[in-house]
Amino acid sequence: MDSSKKVDLKIIIIGALGVGKTSLLHQYVHKTFYEDYRTTLGASILTKVIAVDNTPLKLQIWDTGGQERFRSMVSTFYKGSDGCMLAFDVTDRESFESLENWRDDFLEKVIPREQDFPMVVLGNKIDICDRQVSEEIASAWCKEKHIPYFEVSAKNDINVAQAFETLAKQALTTYKGIFESYLTDSIKLTPDDEPKKSCC
Repeated sequence: MDSSKKVDLKIIIIGALGVGKTSLLHQYVHKTFYEDYRTTLGASILTKVIAVDNTPLKLQIWDTGGQERFRSMVSTFYKGSDGCMLAFDVTDRESFESLENWRDDFLEKVIPREQDFPMVVLGNKIDICDRQVSEEIASAWCKEKHIPYFEVSAKNDINVAQAFETLAKQALTTYKGIFESYLTDSIKLTPDDEPKKSCC
């Protein structure tokens, strides 16, 4: 695969209502933090061009609504994703406990289902003192699922870029693997057994 050719990757952020998905996305793409937040209805999309291992990547990042009533609508956006970001709020235990459902729902609807699908978990709002989920508990859950974990703050821009770029790197590796196996499968390496007969 030509590493200088730009690769388009679709990244989706999912998680409960109010965990800061929109703030994380704006911090990463625009380097700004919005104090006022409005509930995302359905999904909104932002793009960012970065380079990973000398490969230019265009990340199309889908920010999704976390309200329960949007769950079935949000799951229609999963299709075609190259990477998934699971976000929770460290000051809201319920948002952490719902990660399992978000992850299962996502893996159920991504075709083909891959247990090692590119994924990272973000524990947001570490700038707030009143935390209900310790780093140890969150790390243990992620370790069990083999998912990288990042403690982040959208407000103070802590670990946000690292989290997105780790996921982008994972997604690119998977993309290259699929691309190369597709090429190998589509090239016939053995000649035909019987020569074609020519007609007069």
